[in-house]
Amino acid sequence: MIYKIFWALRAVLYAPFFGKFGFPGYLGKPLFLMGIKKVFIGKKVRIFPHLRLEVHRSGTIHIQDDVVISQNVHITSAGNLVIGKSSLILANVFITNIDHDYEEIGKHVVKQEYLLKDTVIGENCYIGMGSAIMAGTVLGKQCVVGANSVVRGEFPDYCVIVGAPARIVKKFNPETQKWEKVN
Repeated sequence: MIYKIFWALRAVLYAPFFGKFGFPGYLGKPLFLMGIKKVFIGKKVRIFPHLRLEVHRSGTIHIQDDVVISQNVHITSAGNLVIGKSSLILANVFITNIDHDYEEIGKHVVKQEYLLKDTVIGENCYIGMGSAIMAGTVLGKQCVVGANSVVRGEFPDYCVIVGAPARIVKKFNPETQKWEKVN
């Protein structure tokens, strides 16, 4: 528990370098930070060690209130990227709104244009360990992403998404008040 006191102090020290860093909250020792003046973090956000956070060009990252980000998470943006309030992101997750174009043969992929699509994680989502949330993904409220899933596309509120590529396997039925399998 004492380590969280140091993480809270680190958050206070790093806060002026962010676009916004709400308090209370804490920040474990980050691995790499770039362009964080365009990162806006809400209140009660808990970030565990080894975060890699990158903002390129005119991108932004908005992490809303009460989000938990576990260790070894990589978030990169050159467009608009939002993580909704009260979401939980487990370890070793990758979240982006960038794809690299690869159309030009003989030209290194890194030297080709970015393909940008907004990425939005809805409120109260649960992102399982090792998942990749790819450019253009929009998750509704309280979506659950299974471990090691590769997610791209739009998904409605209250669904369970698993696989590579990810697909919906359960939805919450408001009439029965139960999570039901999807065929």
